[in-house]
Amino acid sequence: MAESKKRVSVLIVGAGPTGLVLALWLQKRGIDFRIIDKSTGPGETSRALAIQARTLEFYQQLGFANDLVNASVKANEIVLRRRGRAVATAKFGELGKDLSFFSYLSFCSQDIHEALLCTVLEKWGRQVQRNSELLSFSQNENEVIVQVKTSQGTEQITADYLIGCDGAHSAVRHGLKTKFPGGTYSQVFFVADVMASGPMAEGGLQISVSPKGFCIVMPIRAHGSVRLTGIVPPEAESKEKVSYDDVAESVARDTGLEVQKVNWFSSYHVHHRVAGKFHDGRVFLAGDAGHIHSPAGGQGMNTGIGDAVNLAWKLADVIQGRCPPRLLDSYEPERISFAKTLVKTTDVAFQLIASRSYLGSMFRAYVLPSIFSLLTRFRTFLDLGFKTISQIRIEYRESFLSEGSVGEVHAGDRLPWVRTSSGHNFESLQSLDWQIHIYGKVKAAFQNSKYPLDMPVHQFEWSTAVQSTGLQKDAVYLIRPDGYIALATQTQDSRIITEYFQRMSN
Repeated sequence: MAESKKRVSVLIVGAGPTGLVLALWLQKRGIDFRIIDKSTGPGETSRALAIQARTLEFYQQLGFANDLVNASVKANEIVLRRRGRAVATAKFGELGKDLSFFSYLSFCSQDIHEALLCTVLEKWGRQVQRNSELLSFSQNENEVIVQVKTSQGTEQITADYLIGCDGAHSAVRHGLKTKFPGGTYSQVFFVADVMASGPMAEGGLQISVSPKGFCIVMPIRAHGSVRLTGIVPPEAESKEKVSYDDVAESVARDTGLEVQKVNWFSSYHVHHRVAGKFHDGRVFLAGDAGHIHSPAGGQGMNTGIGDAVNLAWKLADVIQGRCPPRLLDSYEPERISFAKTLVKTTDVAFQLIASRSYLGSMFRAYVLPSIFSLLTRFRTFLDLGFKTISQIRIEYRESFLSEGSVGEVHAGDRLPWVRTSSGHNFESLQSLDWQIHIYGKVKAAFQNSKYPLDMPVHQFEWSTAVQSTGLQKDAVYLIRPDGYIALATQTQDSRIITEYFQRMSN
């Protein structure tokens, strides 16, 4: 039964992956919230597929990463092909094993993904209020007053904070009257979930290019079930309704696949936009409500989930009085910076692979495969590629929450993942709370000191594996609830930690 409480700490609008992850984190932290959505139930089409390592690390903190992994298809490599013939392979699986517990690309259709998130939320005693649409809202210094249309009529909800996770056509963003600058690509994109056979229907993520176009093939569900992504041929772009028949010839040409059945097909224009602001008073935007871009790289949904985690722990700490309201001011600069960078990089990638000019088509078909083939011979490229695609490379070094550096590791970086004698150093992050890490020896005075928020000191054995990550022996790392380093110092002095939180308050 839908919840009907009129006063709530956090009202989440939108129950896609972004809103659901925000709700799950808040529930885990004991925060009072409601989550509403105008749909009748979770999505029923596959839509976003790629689940990046950083997202799985967040899910590991929440305790259900294995459930999603078991429902996903793993891919350990990216294969680039020219007219279906392999010319280069980037193997990430072996490389990634030293970078993350989840050392692979993972694919799970969004309908299964959303259903799993809803199931977990219900197991934890909460659920989405369906058939509920935000009509309007107003805010003052103390609260947000929201008008919601439900199946029973109009309901007024008063919330301490309103979070818009309601997609590209966000009612919350429109209510803030914030701009959504960007543009729309001229090409029409298509996605198709099909049953197919052939070399490109097997193995990891596959990209095939030709002078006339490209096709990306991703594994989903059972063997032979794949997602096809490409561009609709120019002669079919003007059609009122594009069908798979309009792209069948180009798919066959670029992939060599034999398609037996089309389970789902959609075509659309791709937009690239970032909202003018993600935060205004007590209202925040997350996910597609704040940024949309080319699907190149499988980053969109994962970026929205990253927004949700970044905002959730800050809301929890402020609402529970553990940190000052100023903490929430760090959300927009941390996330909007990455969103703008992502839009720029995916825009460049899309323009390179989708160009219809003569030079562009020659670059795509002949130069790109040669460059990719050369780069995959170098571990540095593969390392950078995995870190970028998996989103473990995202950092907040410029944030006012980030202070100091020791060696290669800076405050604002994701805590480097490393195996330990008993497991790995991310296990303690399941507390969803602040903590201190020391790799090596801990001085008795530092260990026995009392710290803000009663945070624990976790000691890890020093090893060559730890050293290889860039972490420094006996250094102090203050870790945020989302697994990013807030402060790094070589000095084991408890006053440094206390003063950090004092500065946050000031």
